[in-house]
Amino acid sequence: MKVTLDHLTKVFPSRNRKTGKDVIAVNDFCFEIPDGKLVGLLGPSGCGKSTALNLLCGLLKPTEGRILFGDEDVTSLPAENRGVGMVFQNYALYPHLTVRQNILFPLENLKGKDKLSKEEMERRALEAADLVQIRELMDRKPNELSGGQQQRVAIARALVKTPRLLLLDEPLSNLDARLRLQTREEIRRIQKETCVTTVFVTHDQEEAMSISDVIVVMKDGVLQQIGRPQEVYDQPVNLFVAKFLGTPPINVFRAKVKDGWLTIGQQPVLALEEGIEGDVMAAIRPEGFILDENGPLTCRLTEVEVMGRDITVVSNHPDCENVEIRSIISSDETVDLSSGSVQFALKSHKVFLFHPETGARIPFRVKA
Repeated sequence: MKVTLDHLTKVFPSRNRKTGKDVIAVNDFCFEIPDGKLVGLLGPSGCGKSTALNLLCGLLKPTEGRILFGDEDVTSLPAENRGVGMVFQNYALYPHLTVRQNILFPLENLKGKDKLSKEEMERRALEAADLVQIRELMDRKPNELSGGQQQRVAIARALVKTPRLLLLDEPLSNLDARLRLQTREEIRRIQKETCVTTVFVTHDQEEAMSISDVIVVMKDGVLQQIGRPQEVYDQPVNLFVAKFLGTPPINVFRAKVKDGWLTIGQQPVLALEEGIEGDVMAAIRPEGFILDENGPLTCRLTEVEVMGRDITVVSNHPDCENVEIRSIISSDETVDLSSGSVQFALKSHKVFLFHPETGARIPFRVKA
């Protein structure tokens, strides 16, 4: 099912008597969620992503705008009538009920023409349990389960009523690193098997990029960029998106373009075609550095971290905003720590220029 957010806005009244300024949690949000896709809603804490999720499921009513499920306007439809499955950050399982009873709970509350027989409810519960691979846990209670198992129960409970839309609100934040990796792969597998349209809310960009068909980046309630994960990573529209995506984070330098050269400090590092002049912010992905003893960019070397398949060169530069510059190079390379400095050439497709005040991306072309 396709989902459309049409100029969606949510304003919370101010609780500060002095300022009296309302809080705009979601601001004129326009986005179409394709049918059967997994969409990662991504942004820092407080950006409005959970509010957007609560608007989708009907727990909150928008101040302005519409929500469409297919061609149906569900903006005023109560949450229980939207056909939405919700998985909360804390799982929200009933502690006194078994896994079976937790999964059955949404089906037992169906009324009228939707009411199911006990046999049909049991069949659906077992199908949902099989889908998330927890059939052997059906008679346990939540406190007898690990965090990852509780998460699977929550997903099974959301899926058992065959929702039109599945919403996941930071479902992995309570898990340890290894279990988080395993569970996100399971979520992707389940979504592919069910083909249910899914919105996955997270502040962890690695999670969003690894399993999403499309990512939506938000900041202060405003949509910043939409696209396929690799596309957004390779072509950020502004400095915020460039900084938010990527581990280690992108390295941002105060720079200028003068006489056809991108210059960092006093070092001309990249020859550009005409069209740009003046101060810029130059952002370089960690994998955009090439170790080169004749390279144009010189940094003060502080540390080398050997990660096995690659090496992270840690350095600094007076014109870099980052406390440390982290450059990822091949483990086949050798770095002399005793030299105290390191020189780099740059991969031009890993370099981005941004306006120093607005943060907007500035397109450029490298001189051949």
